[in-house]
Amino acid sequence: MPFTEAAPAKVNLFLHVVGRRADGYHLLDSLAVFPRIGDTLRATPADELVLALEGPFGGALQAESDNLVLRAARGLAELAAVRAGARLTLVKTLPVASGIGGGSADAAAALRLLARLWGISPAQEALHALALRLGADVPVCLPSRPARMGGVGEALSPAPALPVFGMALVNPGVAVATPEVFRARTGGFSPLAGLPGGWPDAAAMARDLAGLGNDLQPPAVALRPVIGEVLAALRATPGCLLARMSGSGATCFGVYADAAAAAAAADSVHRPGWWAWGGAC
Repeated sequence: MPFTEAAPAKVNLFLHVVGRRADGYHLLDSLAVFPRIGDTLRATPADELVLALEGPFGGALQAESDNLVLRAARGLAELAAVRAGARLTLVKTLPVASGIGGGSADAAAALRLLARLWGISPAQEALHALALRLGADVPVCLPSRPARMGGVGEALSPAPALPVFGMALVNPGVAVATPEVFRARTGGFSPLAGLPGGWPDAAAMARDLAGLGNDLQPPAVALRPVIGEVLAALRATPGCLLARMSGSGATCFGVYADAAAAAAAADSVHRPGWWAWGGAC
């Protein structure tokens, strides 16, 4: 039987651009959560590293000459001096280039999965450094637990105590390149967010988050106006406590009191060419 690892989506409940390093990379402040939807990665022993793509969005990655999963696998093999290979199968459920960390989640899942397959336990500091080299979102996807993100994504701290809540995710079927969104961004930098130690329920969490924002949402909407249509559709659903874009887009989310309300919202918002999911977070 193959080894299997889930690669859950990463959603930014808020995202502030708080500065810029001398090398041009932007400094961020964000709260990341992981709803119960994502890709799946399977692995069996092999002499070489081989990757097959399946699922509704697997075809979108067929043209890539160097998938992030394979880069993660090669990086881990080099880090741990492993000569074994693996036959990997990525079941791609999440839209590509959609602001919910699909590629980063897949790379992080590859690191977790192959560590088990190969029977290795790399030092956490070295694994974190490898994750960061693969991408700014890979470190937070490695544990796939709610976390406060800082720096360029590498500075992780515990999230506030989160209530149980529902989340609807909607992508309008357009890809948005992160560099393009950052180039289109105007204005100064936002302050670090002040967060409580936790929230008693989804409504309290949504009220606090409503005072924050996603600094990449306005430029993304300007580039892809359909994102604004998604946000309006989510806000109009019964029980929506907060609607916002995740990451650099184009996926948007709605926060609800429970999974049932989120699932009903996703069903009602779905349109031809759009991807939608609703459930627990």
